[in-house]
Amino acid sequence: MENPYGIASLWQQSDAVIKFVGFALLAMSLASWAVIFMRLISLLKLRKAKYLIAEFWQQQDINKGIDLLAPQPPFQKLVSQGLQAKAHHQNHQAQLQGQVPLSDWLTTALKNNIDDTRESLSGGLAILASVGSTSPFIGLFGTVWGIYHALIGIGLSGSASIDKVAGPVGEALVMTAFGLAVAIPAVLGYNAISRANKAIIIQMNRFASQLHAYYLTGSVQSKVG
Repeated sequence: MENPYGIASLWQQSDAVIKFVGFALLAMSLASWAVIFMRLISLLKLRKAKYLIAEFWQQQDINKGIDLLAPQPPFQKLVSQGLQAKAHHQNHQAQLQGQVPLSDWLTTALKNNIDDTRESLSGGLAILASVGSTSPFIGLFGTVWGIYHALIGIGLSGSASIDKVAGPVGEALVMTAFGLAVAIPAVLGYNAISRANKAIIIQMNRFASQLHAYYLTGSVQSKVG
């Protein structure tokens, strides 16, 4: 026998407002999980960066080092743009930009590259932050609406019998739980991805410092595109 107070029955009995809240929370949940999975996949690909960086400095030729970093595009791009910045500075000595000290020029180029990577890594975090902060309140709206229906049922019936209030109160509790179920993964995902992004940026800053010293003191001969 079908439970008249089950989730399916409550959904069938709910009005357009409750259905709208439910679909809104569902869309927010799908969006947050999509961001979490996509960001985690990209972060997993960067897990081996520290090992490849160690191998990079063991190479005899910087072109081989660039090829070695191919599985780690942010780090490979950091090397390539540093080389391009040095070549550009050396080829424009007669211009104003050539009067800027090479050290400062390289620092700016490497920093700009890291800033671009930081922005790229932050993609989707705004969605997680928005979902985590707003979904509980959307669920709470469904709760308030369900309680309102319960009070209307009591008023029309003239009695507070369980059959008059169970359905609307059930809707209210389900919306509360749904809102929390959407918010919690979004918040946890946001925190986890933010920590991982921070670790990558720290690693890039260390690598950039090493590259900066190498470009100033090392013999750099590379194909610069």
